Amino acid sequence: MVRWGAFSCLLVPVVLVVYGTSVGGAAAAALGLAAVTAACRVLLRHSERTAARCRAAVDTPPTGSRDSGTVPRARRGARHGSRRTPGG
Repeated sequence: MVRWGAFSCLLVPVVLVVYGTSVGGAAAAALGLAAVTAACRVLLRHSERTAARCRAAVDTPPTGSRDSGTVPRARRGARHGSRRTPGG
């Protein structure tokens, strides 16, 4: 995406000059496009870093908790462990 922005920073002034805009006007347009491209690049990197942090927080199990992602074991006196009936 940033490559297309850099490409447009070069292409747009050339097209403007070819179609009769002054060199100063084309240079101003190039500077404006370069500023927008730089701002987009900064915002894109920021969002990528934030997304990576969020993914890392979701993928990492919490530490120190009682059941940190392990399957609980069956208890000995569990309700379904023995099928004794009263009086039998």
